[in-house]
Amino acid sequence: MEPTEITFSGTGGETLVGTLDMPPKEPEGYALMAHCFTGGRRHPATRRVSRALCERGLAVLRFDFTGFGDSGGEFAESTFSSNVADIVLAADWLRAHHGAPSLLVGHSLGGAAVIAAAGRIPEVAALATIGAPDDPAHVAHLFASVVPEVEREGRAEVLLGGQRVVVGREFLEDIRSVDVDEQAARLGRPLLILHSPQDEVVELANAEGLYRAAKHPKSFISLDGADHLLTGARDAARAAQLIAAWADPYLPGFTPEID
Repeated sequence: MEPTEITFSGTGGETLVGTLDMPPKEPEGYALMAHCFTGGRRHPATRRVSRALCERGLAVLRFDFTGFGDSGGEFAESTFSSNVADIVLAADWLRAHHGAPSLLVGHSLGGAAVIAAAGRIPEVAALATIGAPDDPAHVAHLFASVVPEVEREGRAEVLLGGQRVVVGREFLEDIRSVDVDEQAARLGRPLLILHSPQDEVVELANAEGLYRAAKHPKSFISLDGADHLLTGARDAARAAQLIAAWADPYLPGFTPEID
């Protein structure tokens, strides 16, 4: 089935734009995908993971956070906490129009965000993260050159992921205050942590921190050879296939084969 463009209101009242990817047949369940800090719903890794989950039989909603892609609002007015709240609102939209998500997937800072959002989406049965930081403040190194200006002036413009965005003081203060390890410890759902040892943006130690914090059932899979953004098509496809296979026992419609 063809993807469907959807809109819903974000935390600040801005219009957020998403794409609902549908499997060829009636969906067995629904998933929600949160993109990386410098990406969007059209980022290659986001699209490829969504496609693989559709092949598994799930419908997948991927959307642009405030100030990114086609979504309204300004990135300078957003925070990590508002992104978490928007994930919950995206789940609310799915629940109202189709079915609540049973799987959350997050890439990079989106991975930390889905961990933080899961407790507010009761239907979530499992989560998977890709290259996620265990401390959201880690992303500040991406705009370290303007941090002094943000702290002094309240905001500063920086080039992130090929686009110019304005980073606000509230965003900086918010990522410094969030404890994702604590959220992971209280998750209460199966968690899959995917991370590359060669990740130079979010070091492997972040995956180790998340794994130590989370309770079982938890799994770690090394994406050896991949970069942070999964720019290689094979790397993104591999991550997607691993998520789909790992999530199977926790999702609707799973029937193990018996000889």
